[in-house]
Amino acid sequence: MPELPEVETIRRQLEPALIGRLVVDAWTFGTPKFAAACDIIGAHIDAVGRRGKYLICDLDDDRQLVIHLGMTGVLRISSGTAERDPHLRASWTLDDSTVVEFSDTRRFGRIAVVPTGNYRTLATLNAIGPEPLSDDFNVVDFHRSLNSSNRSIKTQLLSQRPVAGIGNIYADEALWRARVHPSSRRIGRPATHRLHAAIRDVLAESIGRRGTTLRDYRTFSGDRGANQNSLQVYGRSGEPCDKCGTELRAFTLDARTTTYCPRCQKRS
Repeated sequence: MPELPEVETIRRQLEPALIGRLVVDAWTFGTPKFAAACDIIGAHIDAVGRRGKYLICDLDDDRQLVIHLGMTGVLRISSGTAERDPHLRASWTLDDSTVVEFSDTRRFGRIAVVPTGNYRTLATLNAIGPEPLSDDFNVVDFHRSLNSSNRSIKTQLLSQRPVAGIGNIYADEALWRARVHPSSRRIGRPATHRLHAAIRDVLAESIGRRGTTLRDYRTFSGDRGANQNSLQVYGRSGEPCDKCGTELRAFTLDARTTTYCPRCQKRS
């Protein structure tokens, strides 16, 4: 699933193609999850933003187009070929003849149009935590949030409430860097400080590498990300830890495969 670095990479590439453009036509697959794509015909796009894993386009009529890529969603400029992508779920034609397409093989993505800032119909977005690379993400609140729940630290990170935009890949990477066991249910202030810094670092580094491509993810220009070549724990079960050489292990935590180092990440 595209996480914050992948969505931010797409946002940065998408922005110059959309800013100031008028949506003159649209097409949708027809299911309720994608039908709202047609609701923005006749609107200008004023800004292209992001909140966590959500792309949010400001329109000139006090509404926002919200796109969640799900697990396999891809945004791209149409190639103009006569043969339509069988996984195409929506498309928008702009006033400069550009056609932006949204494909989603597994249909876990979603398109919504809402009044600006009103996310009540989008439960996860409505309750999302602070942006990890912003000043709103501070250690004091982060520590309080993590220790106010009885769930595992990793599960809390994936919930999007303590901090926005983290999925399975970057949770494993950040927890390993911070030397925090994924199953821990309470962590002290020193560990919180380490995790806070690790989250910022792994996300910033991945954005610099245009995200992680394992299977479906592609940038808006159609390229693969490069961060998969720098992963230190995710997907590396059975390989030696880069820090201590201990064999990395994988287990299932709340239905998510989790990789960690049993020596560096001892459970507290």
